[in-house]
Amino acid sequence: MTFAQLFAMAGYLFNIIGIIVCLVGLHLARRPTRRGLGRGLAVLGFLIAASPLLLQLFGIVEPASPVSPGVLP
Repeated sequence: MTFAQLFAMAGYLFNIIGIIVCLVGLHLARRPTRRGLGRGLAVLGFLIAASPLLLQLFGIVEPASPVSPGVLP
């Protein structure tokens, strides 16, 4: 298994964790005393969720090639 394939599978985990962090940040941003922390967490959550796509976009990680079912390499 190549790093690109492993990273593609871990992308789902990054998306879920990022969305949870983003939602917690947005919840905290509703309170005036925690507005800065909440916005920071929301941005961090977005970056975590978007990191697999951004790394492929900037060419750091090559996209995993799709494998057709029933075809062995």
